[in-house]
Amino acid sequence: MSPIDAPTRWSVALETKPDFDQAMDRIYAWYEQQVIDRPPVRFSRHNALYADADAAAQARYSNIKDWWFDAEYQLERFLRGLESKRFLGETFPLFWPNLGPNVFAGCYGCPLVFGEVTTWAEPIITDYAQLPTLDWQSEYLAKLDELTLRALEQAPGRYLVGYTDLHPGIDWLAALRGTEPLLYDFYDNPDDVEAMLATSTPDFLAYYDHFDTLLKAHKQPSVSWMEIPSFGRMHIPSCDFATMVSPRHFRQYIWPVLAAECAAMTHNVFHMDGKGVAHHVDAILELPNVQAIQWVQGVADDMPIMQWTPLIRKLQAAGKSVVVDLQLNELDPFMDAMRPEGIFICVSTESEAQEHDVLRRLAQWVPA
Repeated sequence: MSPIDAPTRWSVALETKPDFDQAMDRIYAWYEQQVIDRPPVRFSRHNALYADADAAAQARYSNIKDWWFDAEYQLERFLRGLESKRFLGETFPLFWPNLGPNVFAGCYGCPLVFGEVTTWAEPIITDYAQLPTLDWQSEYLAKLDELTLRALEQAPGRYLVGYTDLHPGIDWLAALRGTEPLLYDFYDNPDDVEAMLATSTPDFLAYYDHFDTLLKAHKQPSVSWMEIPSFGRMHIPSCDFATMVSPRHFRQYIWPVLAAECAAMTHNVFHMDGKGVAHHVDAILELPNVQAIQWVQGVADDMPIMQWTPLIRKLQAAGKSVVVDLQLNELDPFMDAMRPEGIFICVSTESEAQEHDVLRRLAQWVPA
């Protein structure tokens, strides 16, 4: 039985996304490096008025953390964005609770510093003899629960609710310990690094299950910031810290933790953030149960996308699907150079008319 026909699927009726089931057919085909009628595509549009409204709202709070923690405002902000938007292609109406990429470390006692668009953690481990434990009463976890439950109340028939950005493993330990001290630990305290990483996976899976169970009870698929749903358990394994470690250290300390995360999931899309992480591409391709790679090319000299087509072909040849970000003017040369099987395109547009044009062009990009 193919994944598209798997009995674990259920129908999701959304007034904001009437072609939801068809979009999921394309995504499930993509997970298997297949194409039904065209590759999936996600659209994004910059909204200057939206950004201005955020800036004005943030100015009304005594500190920026209060803006992040105002669950009522965050949901209202999202709902305003639903009013005039059409979700074409494989773009979904999705609310995902967000307190920044280090919130998992925050639930171990790391204070989070809140900025206008993201947060970061202040390290707390100074001695491996006194290690923090996961605090299920953390204010951050309580806020994520509130954001999730508020969103679920109004979600039926309107939008999806996802789970927060999770970075376990070495990125979690780097947040707890600090990047530079952790790099020294690979030489000065390698046994402590290995032991600490071993505690990450059970806690991460319990944390993940906490939200997955809640969302599944409300008939929500599994989806997070990448906005690619699964009816099973979808995870975005990542290791941004890997850009600073050797292949030997990656395989010895980091790879086993990533493998354990992936083994517990239905669908994994590895977030390969730039050429530094891509140095470990061969080891990443050996991870079990990874269906796809999100290639993040970077900016400046790392653009345009066409210089990375050999890497993308390598990922395809290894049986992996690929998520790529394209500029609108890169679409045609990319289609000419690549085959469509296993390609998920993310592209920024300025109008709905442009999005319809992209859909038309992608429908002509057929397997050889």
